[in-house]
Amino acid sequence: MHTVEKIGGTSMSRFSELMDTILVGKRTPDQLYNRIFVVSAYGGITNMLLEHKKTGVSGVYARFANAESEEAWIDALNQVQVRMQEINAELFQGEFERNAADNFVIERLNDVRECMKSLHSLCSYGHFQLDEHLLKVREMLASIGEAHSAHNSVLALREVGVNARFVDLTGWTNELPMPFEEVVAKAFEGVDIASEMVIATGYAHCDEGLMKTFDRGYSEMTFSMIATVTGAQEAIIHKEFHLSSADPMLVGQENVVTIGRTNYDVADQLSNLGMEAIHPKAAKGLRRNGVMLRIKNAFEPEHEGTLISQEYHSEQPRVEIIAGRKDVFGIEIFDQEMLGDAGYDIEISRLLSELRLYVVNKDADANSITYYVSGSRKMVNRATRLIEDRYPEGTVQLHNLAIVSAIGSHMKVQGILARTAVALAEAGINVQALHQSIRQVEMQCVVSEEDYEQSIIALHQALIEQSNGNGIVAA
Repeated sequence: MHTVEKIGGTSMSRFSELMDTILVGKRTPDQLYNRIFVVSAYGGITNMLLEHKKTGVSGVYARFANAESEEAWIDALNQVQVRMQEINAELFQGEFERNAADNFVIERLNDVRECMKSLHSLCSYGHFQLDEHLLKVREMLASIGEAHSAHNSVLALREVGVNARFVDLTGWTNELPMPFEEVVAKAFEGVDIASEMVIATGYAHCDEGLMKTFDRGYSEMTFSMIATVTGAQEAIIHKEFHLSSADPMLVGQENVVTIGRTNYDVADQLSNLGMEAIHPKAAKGLRRNGVMLRIKNAFEPEHEGTLISQEYHSEQPRVEIIAGRKDVFGIEIFDQEMLGDAGYDIEISRLLSELRLYVVNKDADANSITYYVSGSRKMVNRATRLIEDRYPEGTVQLHNLAIVSAIGSHMKVQGILARTAVALAEAGINVQALHQSIRQVEMQCVVSEEDYEQSIIALHQALIEQSNGNGIVAA
């Protein structure tokens, strides 16, 4: 019985610590194997290859896609090579391993450089349009980061005597792409998990095109598929922190509680708030195949972390997590012609989807509907203008908001709504909207953006810290 374990980019940048914790540490030889690791690129590398995830600063892909001069994107690619070889030098003291790592990087980047030059030249002819090929270029560039970190990991493990195996899912030498499941199944043919520590790339090249749907969230899909195809007993995601009752940076490390167990439903609610324990579609495969998911702190290997399963519900009703997001815009549409016209919701929802605005929640009354969305301010403003053009008789207002949620696998606690409202009122916070479904796994409070941090603190104090000692919501 084996595990499949995912390591993120920030953790990979602390690789020497990983060697001492989750990869090797004090394990005996028989404890090293029956483990498959799926690794992300080192922190910052994918930003350099594509674009910076937070600031939007152009990387190789963005410069190529924006039709800048050839020198601009080649210079960016050269910078990637310099950084990758710096990482190699930091990781390997031995000449053999460092040369092997450098040669791998140089070979891959030379292939990419020639491919992109040829494509750029081809698209100078009118019959070939660059836009038609950009997604493939994006996937090709992204795959280099994962291949680099996975190959390095195998070199480092072999250096200390571990029988490590590199499983390259990037399709670098494949003639034709295959279906996702088939790609993974074929890659693991002949792999002896019991005697080999497998290091697989977080990117997998397949017919479906993972980046088309998941963009930079593809590594969790790869992780999930490997777990289901290989029949893993447990899937583990290693993060830099525990899954806790709230953000310790807000409520204080001494006040948070590590969540020992919860279910996939709770994980989905967190994902809706932009705090993914795992991507919902990645969780879907694990759920369907009965694979339990564990979230662990990569640098506290002795801690059991959080076990997520399909069937778990807390024995006693309680709030498990206070979470939220502050990058929320409320798009409020008021129109007295709205009553009885279901087309409003359908049409506006389609518009928001086309603009790639994520709808966190929505509410409605007879004459108005409000969408709570997350996305760029530019797209939000555009959505507002398009809605005003489509419904000239209506009034559209835009609000800067935050959503703060109480979440739990079993929250049917009498009076919890009243206690939540009182806690926020006593903190001087005005609740602008409140959502609680009949299933009672989450209660969302919509507040002004500037009240976000204080709302988290107030609800954590009222619903988790002031407990009776066994985790039940305070009476």
